Amino acid sequence: MDLKQIESFVRVAELGSFSRAAVALGIAQPLLSRHVRQLEVEYRQTFLLRNGRGVTLTEAGLVLLEHGRGILHQVALAEEELGSIRGALSGRVSIGLPPSLSKLITVPLTHAFRSALPQAQLTLTEGFSVLMYEGLRAGRLDMTVLYNPPPSPDLETEVLHEEALVLISAGSRASGRAPKVLGETLALKDLADLPLIIPSRPNAFRLLLEAEMVRIGVKPNIVLEVDGLNAILDLVKEGLGYAVLPKYTLSNFAKPHPLVTHEIQKPTLMSSLTLVWSARRPTTETHKVALDMVKRVVQKAIAQFG
Repeated sequence: MDLKQIESFVRVAELGSFSRAAVALGIAQPLLSRHVRQLEVEYRQTFLLRNGRGVTLTEAGLVLLEHGRGILHQVALAEEELGSIRGALSGRVSIGLPPSLSKLITVPLTHAFRSALPQAQLTLTEGFSVLMYEGLRAGRLDMTVLYNPPPSPDLETEVLHEEALVLISAGSRASGRAPKVLGETLALKDLADLPLIIPSRPNAFRLLLEAEMVRIGVKPNIVLEVDGLNAILDLVKEGLGYAVLPKYTLSNFAKPHPLVTHEIQKPTLMSSLTLVWSARRPTTETHKVALDMVKRVVQKAIAQFG
């Protein structure tokens, strides 16, 4: 096994195609196929199944993909640390962001990164907490921002912000139906009488809402499961239901003005926004600068909604 073979296999597996991987790596497809075949012969395993639409991974291929990504990540870290000895903070930094935060901080984070780390490469990935958590453990991400991450000896964490979830309604501008009149604050138990539009499990906001409602002896009335914040807010705007999200998620919405927020009390639904990175992999100087940068950008962006 050598690095060229590993890189070839990982690219084919990720892109699902030998032809696309060959273009991405800038090598001839026959050479790419030979690299993968050499791995399969060496380990007496079939890693990829070829079909008319590309390739799919076997069980052995899934195992090799996870390890292959980790190996390539460690090589990149070694190259970065050797570069830092020369005084250059370089290398690649991959950061995961939740959809509720992505639009709010992507631009300021990119500007800050280019200013502080001009020789480094930034990769931003948007996704829900479960996917971000998996990406971190598999080595595809160096750090990510998560809501209410479970404790793990494999992870280092730092809470960036704690905020109460709010109920979001269409207020008096709901189209097509007369909205229910709601006060500025509601008790959590009152949400059981409202049609809720929330993401599917295991979304962190949904898990928090369901756990707290069950604890006080009521159940949420979920009428729609939608895994997209803009889509949820569009449906709320039309008067088709209510959302339970942090207040700053309205920054993702092009026209937040028709939407109204209501505080939830008895109990308050507190959600922790947490910066997470691996405790098992070395943290380079570039990553340390990036971690501090994410912390500052997130806290500054959210402060305007305080």
